[in-house]
Amino acid sequence: MTFSSARGRLLIRAALCFLLVLTFGASARATIQYTVLLDHPERHLFHVTMAIPDVTGEVTVRMAAWNALYQIRDFSSHLQQVEAMAGSQKVFVEKLDKQTWRVKGSGTIKISYATYWDEVGPFASQLNSEHAFINPAMILMYVPERRGEAVHFVMPDVPLEWQATGASIQSTESMGRARTFSGDAANYDALADAPIEAGKFEMFQLSGIKPGIWVVIHGENWSKKQVEEDLRRICKYELKLMDGAPFERYAFILHIGKGAGGGGMEHANSTAIGAYSDEYLPSVAAHEFFHLWNVKRIRPASLEPVDDSKEQYTRALWFAEGVTNTYGSFTLVRSGIWSKEQFYADLSEQISELEGRAANRWQSAEQSSLDAWLEKYPLYNQPEYSVSYYTKGQVLGDLLDILIRDRTSNDKSLDDVMRSLNANFAKQGKTYRDSLDVRLTAEKIAGGSFEEFFEKYVAGAEPFPYQQILALAGLALRTVERRRPTLGFFVAHEPNGPFVVSRIDPESAGAKAGLQAGDVIVNWNGGEVPRRVDRWLQEQKPGDLLRLRIRREDKEIAIEFRLGEIKETLYVVGEDPHANEKARHIREGMLRGETSAVGVR
Repeated sequence: MTFSSARGRLLIRAALCFLLVLTFGASARATIQYTVLLDHPERHLFHVTMAIPDVTGEVTVRMAAWNALYQIRDFSSHLQQVEAMAGSQKVFVEKLDKQTWRVKGSGTIKISYATYWDEVGPFASQLNSEHAFINPAMILMYVPERRGEAVHFVMPDVPLEWQATGASIQSTESMGRARTFSGDAANYDALADAPIEAGKFEMFQLSGIKPGIWVVIHGENWSKKQVEEDLRRICKYELKLMDGAPFERYAFILHIGKGAGGGGMEHANSTAIGAYSDEYLPSVAAHEFFHLWNVKRIRPASLEPVDDSKEQYTRALWFAEGVTNTYGSFTLVRSGIWSKEQFYADLSEQISELEGRAANRWQSAEQSSLDAWLEKYPLYNQPEYSVSYYTKGQVLGDLLDILIRDRTSNDKSLDDVMRSLNANFAKQGKTYRDSLDVRLTAEKIAGGSFEEFFEKYVAGAEPFPYQQILALAGLALRTVERRRPTLGFFVAHEPNGPFVVSRIDPESAGAKAGLQAGDVIVNWNGGEVPRRVDRWLQEQKPGDLLRLRIRREDKEIAIEFRLGEIKETLYVVGEDPHANEKARHIREGMLRGETSAVGVR
């Protein structure tokens, strides 16, 4: 992709927009300023001008290598034709490495470039004829040594029928057939942590909650009544749990419907979520909203300060992400969105997933956290090579909650640990020492040592003592055998890219029929490839026929074979009818989010 022949006109318009920025008031002066044009959104090109004042001699700028995911994604690979001006003079731009440039000059240096983005989901950016979704770190350069300076952002030439919103946007102005949106941020990191949505969307405020929480929805296949009710329950419960809001204003940016992508990404004062339908929303929203505290403010020291130029390793993702999953499930059952049976079913699924992975025998929760940077490789994600810190951390959170309740006769819980971390670290502007301060806080709350628990099950990979700990909460764990279909191969799929056979079992029916790793799947049973192959597989039976059309070396080949069968062990959590009074009391406390000593109501 290259600039259009209107390149010169765009540069002139960018310069005019820069002059426009200078009129926005004192808060915009002497700060680094960004202008982002959305010209011809169908071309998927953001045109960016970065104005850097007070340069003496030269300035170095950089593009982040990662953001939103713990993956090196090299956002500089999306850039085209970086140019710079010092005053009215075009100056030479020297590229130093894949993500760094040096510009010589003095005064105000204006750097311009275009960056191509058309990826769905909360972990990317997208510009098309329907909307623009911007993760600022993916499209904006920064000056490393001036990263802490105030910044100003302006987005002119937004179609008049579009709106725009984001934590970095505070004002709007209509100009003829277009609108201009602008705002200020305390520094580059604050701007980078404030995604922007522009387009035709519906926006409403959740009633009965202060400070204000806004919901922005772009897409289809959703019920406003259902979305509003689910989000209200989630937010009210978590705000009460954590003793109030750490924000002045918050926004859910939701993309709902086919092609919206999946998952959610937390930000300091907002979250961006992609969902196929509103049914998928509550479990993601409960997790992402709790990130307001856990990871955005209750923050491990290993993630500060942010270094987005290379991998940033931490042992704390089991807690930052996994225990946030624990609180996602707690929130859903305690707010009434889930029944207790749904809570048990979710915990059963997490244990089954964990115990079904061979790597659980040797990869600890801390090692899984460190290895997060390997998740972009399909092989690493297979059961023999890794466990998820989300899954292992969630189960650890449940077990730790039960142990704290048991040691204190249900007078304290993991809730008290979270509130203590919030009070003693987040509100004091301090980071915590990965697993160490989590353990010390839990010990203080429970009044006893958790050193052995953390040594064996957090830093180590010893088998979890499910039966013993669950029994303390009046719960029992049983196993059942299940037969289910298997493909015999794995599919890799990049956003907007093809579906590719990434790995195949050489003994599978597919391999014997001629399927090979690297084959591009162009047709699946006469139609499109399912976006969630795992969900498709759940609806099939062993022995069902699968017909594929694949592309290999510019030739299309038809392959068909029958699905295989595997046996697996499922773990099922349920209530123990013979549990004693203390255990029943702990179970009810966990389900309701309540603490009171046994025998005290």
